[in-house]
Amino acid sequence: MPAEWEPHAATWLSWPHELSDWPGKFSPIPWAFAEIVRTLSEVERVYLVVESQAAEKRVRTILKKAGAKLDSVDFFRIPTDRGWMRDSGPICVKNSKGELAYNNFRFNGWAKYESHKKDVLVVRKANRRLKRKLFLPMHKGRRVVLEGGSIEVNGQGTLLTTEECLLGKVQERNPGFTKGDYEEVFRQSLGVTKVLWLGNGIAGDDTHGHVDDIARFVKEDTVVTTVEENRKDANYVALEDNLERLKSTRDQDGKPLRVEPLPMPAPIYFNGQRLPASYANFYIANQLVMVPTFNDANDRVALNTLAKLFPDRQLVGIHCRDLVLGLGTLHCMTQQEPVAG
Repeated sequence: MPAEWEPHAATWLSWPHELSDWPGKFSPIPWAFAEIVRTLSEVERVYLVVESQAAEKRVRTILKKAGAKLDSVDFFRIPTDRGWMRDSGPICVKNSKGELAYNNFRFNGWAKYESHKKDVLVVRKANRRLKRKLFLPMHKGRRVVLEGGSIEVNGQGTLLTTEECLLGKVQERNPGFTKGDYEEVFRQSLGVTKVLWLGNGIAGDDTHGHVDDIARFVKEDTVVTTVEENRKDANYVALEDNLERLKSTRDQDGKPLRVEPLPMPAPIYFNGQRLPASYANFYIANQLVMVPTFNDANDRVALNTLAKLFPDRQLVGIHCRDLVLGLGTLHCMTQQEPVAG
């Protein structure tokens, strides 16, 4: 599995339509998505999943008003339940010849939501048009459940994940799987030779511990990890534990990782609900990095930290205080497709 910073052929997105994902606050969401598409369309193709022909017509109007480059957007008319493409989209791999294939892991609504039957079919339906080689990863005689937000790779064989998400009994994806089982799945399906296990994710995350809200590779040997300075905050203990684990781990070649801290924004609540706001949910696109911002004093700190780590890319802040009510932001909604060859 290539690293996210390697050249992209496209980014997968799915246009938002499920009102219950942003209860009482849906109206700004299409425009927030339009800004994301506009930004991406400047530097790469966008594979955009829409519900229907009528939806495509409506979305084209919105994107045109927002200034997106429509000639860089390919529409896929495929019904979805929610369409968080990081988790229900294809997880791409390449072989030594540079040939691209899709891993279509089983998606079960984060082992929480029953409304996932349409999302399950997105990859196969999209592939009728694209005709990539398609893998359906199996282990112990059954399809493996896995979401892209639960894994993070450096493109050289090392993978980050969390015990809370993959080994916890709450929202259990693959009952009975051990660390060894997952490590074998990662070896066979993603070419991974080293798995780094973190502990827990952040408060408010309804996926129960996705790693892309807490720790991300920015180079083959460098990882950023979120830290919380307020000892009374619900995230303090978990993030300190993850930081200590990363400081003592080594990569696929036995070398220690460079670990860079990334701040957390102040807690965000809507209607009494803690939301999973995190600067770690950034997305690395061709020539730029989109970073979630939250009208918070630490927006500047996070942008400056990441700008130093990506000196050759433009840093683009995307306002996500509305988007995060859907319990995810930029990385959760995107999925990269690497360039073949």
